[in-house]
Amino acid sequence: MRIYKATDYKDMSRIAANIIASQVVLKPDCVLGLATGSTPIGTYENLVAKYESGDLDFSAVRTVNLDEYKSLPRENDQSYYYFMHDHLFDHVNVKPENTYLPDGTKEDAAKECEKYEELIASLGGQDLQLLGLGHNGHIGFNEPAEDFAKGTHCVDLQESTIEANKRFFASADDVPKQAYTMGIGTIMQAKKILIVVSGEDKAETVAKAFFGPITPNVPASVLQLHPDVILVADEAALSKIPQ
Repeated sequence: MRIYKATDYKDMSRIAANIIASQVVLKPDCVLGLATGSTPIGTYENLVAKYESGDLDFSAVRTVNLDEYKSLPRENDQSYYYFMHDHLFDHVNVKPENTYLPDGTKEDAAKECEKYEELIASLGGQDLQLLGLGHNGHIGFNEPAEDFAKGTHCVDLQESTIEANKRFFASADDVPKQAYTMGIGTIMQAKKILIVVSGEDKAETVAKAFFGPITPNVPASVLQLHPDVILVADEAALSKIPQ
């Protein structure tokens, strides 16, 4: 694992965007695995700026998103479909037919998850997978569990995750209780993984995930086994790692 220490969130976002931009330049038709949540927003803002300045071309890029809330319509402003269009897709020249997310409106979970796995395989897998890090160590919506989930699946969200996401909704009762998410196995098949983390409130999780034992109780800890992982985190998030 390579670790880039950023001074703050703005610097973290700049470094992460540069890494993604390099992937696009080196392989214009690359498959980018994308994440949502508050942490990647700055990274997407930097990528949009690079496109607007003429330094980046997304016309051949394909994207696959980590996850989507179950039963939330795409036009809902809290859906990840909406998020991606709001923060990236509508501001660059990526082709709509080349952007993919699980369809949260599909009630047949097994069928939708199998379809999404087949889609990712048909694209050749992710050349680069962007990840955030949850307070309980989750990546995507892979929550602490008895074992590592392999493929795309439907997950019951834990109370801590619902609590963390309720700020985006009118109340905790409005937060979906399930989501479709890439499994740990799907994430680990990515050729390169980029993790972005910011803030002192994530420091203990960073220490557990990347310097502690590998355990499904801390899902992100499995990334220690991946051959090409880049962690970009600010000083606060790295404040509790072993020196």
